[in-house]
Amino acid sequence: MLSVHELKHSFSHRNLFESLTFSLYSGEKIALIGQNGAGKSTLMKIIAGQLDPDSGTVSRTRGIKIGYLTQSPHFSEKVTVREAVFAGIANADDWSVIGVAEEVMSRLGLKTKEKNYENDRVSTLSGGWQKKVALAHELAKNPDVLLLDEPTNHLDVESVLWLEEWVKSSSICVVTISHDRTFLRRTAKRIIEIDKRNPDGILSIEGGFDYFLGVKAEYIEAQLSRESSLKNVLRQEVEWLKRGAKARTTKQKARIDRAGELKEEVQTLAWKNQSQSLKLEFESSTGAPKKLVELENVSKQYGEHVLFKNLNLKIGPKTRLGLMGNNGVGKSTLIKLIVGLEDPTSGDIFRSDRLEVSYFEQRKETLDQSLTVLRTVCTYGETVEFQGNKMHVRSYLDRFLFSGSQVEMMVSKLSGGEQSRLLLARLMLRPANLLILDEPTNDLDLQTLNVLEDCLKDFPGAVILVTHDRAFMDEVCDQILAFPEMITFAELDQWEKWFKEQQKKLQSANSYKGPATQKTESKKIRLSYKDQREYDSMESNLAEAETKLQALEEKSVSPEITSQPLELKKVMTALAEVHVEIEKLYERWAELEVKGAVK
Repeated sequence: MLSVHELKHSFSHRNLFESLTFSLYSGEKIALIGQNGAGKSTLMKIIAGQLDPDSGTVSRTRGIKIGYLTQSPHFSEKVTVREAVFAGIANADDWSVIGVAEEVMSRLGLKTKEKNYENDRVSTLSGGWQKKVALAHELAKNPDVLLLDEPTNHLDVESVLWLEEWVKSSSICVVTISHDRTFLRRTAKRIIEIDKRNPDGILSIEGGFDYFLGVKAEYIEAQLSRESSLKNVLRQEVEWLKRGAKARTTKQKARIDRAGELKEEVQTLAWKNQSQSLKLEFESSTGAPKKLVELENVSKQYGEHVLFKNLNLKIGPKTRLGLMGNNGVGKSTLIKLIVGLEDPTSGDIFRSDRLEVSYFEQRKETLDQSLTVLRTVCTYGETVEFQGNKMHVRSYLDRFLFSGSQVEMMVSKLSGGEQSRLLLARLMLRPANLLILDEPTNDLDLQTLNVLEDCLKDFPGAVILVTHDRAFMDEVCDQILAFPEMITFAELDQWEKWFKEQQKKLQSANSYKGPATQKTESKKIRLSYKDQREYDSMESNLAEAETKLQALEEKSVSPEITSQPLELKKVMTALAEVHVEIEKLYERWAELEVKGAVK
């Protein structure tokens, strides 16, 4: 479907990648991974045709449709949700495509019985809802290749689960950049990694994410072993050359040439095997109390809207609490109650006099975009105090992989992952016994996530974590509070099983399967003559409607209809009407069944 050949691109005098060559095939599910700054998003823009490479080619099959979900979608100030979604449809008269768009909006919660956002302006929605609109826009295109750049960022977990299932069942080629290891494990069947240590900077492995990790570890180990072995050989050759030879023999010249080649290969391997990793360590307060915060029978509501009630919660050192739930269900409100930014509607909240909080905010709004990296962590002077010791600010920033000219860069020029690292760098200068982290994993690469996980495990204070990264939450937290039900789980597997059971119950309650499948010990009462006649004819009426539906569906794909837009529109309208008719028949059947029974 699409081939990339000898692709090279630089950014601000820094080589992102060169000589990248690979192909994408129909139906593939690919994860594109690599460290922050490796050029993953840039590569996606080139594949999507939004950016020209410095050199190399991208060959696309004629007529191929490519969808591209960016990390941070942008919309016009006045565009509505429906306008934004339907802007992805090439033919407004294609009812099959319109049906896809309508279904996507429904699946993502943009258009439901409870709430319809389609006439709301996208600019008024939260980041999570805007991400859903952008995703719906791309899916409505019905693309052949779908490029997803951090699709799970800002999405609630229910939407992530839906997207997961959609990617797995979809017949199109999907390429995903994601830090969400659970998402990658469940969807990816091929891993493409951009890394300078790989041959030509790229490694493509057929298989799942865990299989890739094993192959990569073996490859790095082999490369490190080869570097060590070649260094020993080079050392022997250099010692021989230092002793000198009595004559310039052919053998001596060959060994000199061989030593030069060895030196060059060793230098290349040493450069490739360089591994920089974050050094994270939050500074903890001394003498932390045994009880930091305690909520007793706490309720919170705004007007008639109740977020939660009679909540009891204890937070002490080593508490590892994850907050799980859709956007807008009360997670941020609970955090505000814990730190004292809001008061409860009822109930009591105890906070220790020695409570010290460090807060990682999701949108990084406390970062001043006009400051440099250096001045963000050090307002004046050249030193910072970390763990009770004075340290030069450049040495401190080096722990967070900011070195050289990067420390003088403006915050506004940093990538999302770099801004997250900078916010962590600033937070770690503040003593705390309670860390509150709101989506800290957004934009961080897999290596950084592993380091942050270990850091939070070792932190002696309490951690409250809000994240949609399920693998990260499972690694860090030992209790998960699920909103809006306010049920506590020990791990995410427990929550997911519970959630799927609730979905089945909801579907069962909303769909009627006919009287033959209904088991009830209710006592029957007689229906009225009119209702009884309607009830008796229900099966035949449904059969007739479903026969009509099948005929219309066959007609809608026939060549003589698809070639006539006006006729197709009439057929699709009739299809929609029959769907509604069948739904009403099932609802009426259920009403009559309930009406004819009493408990």
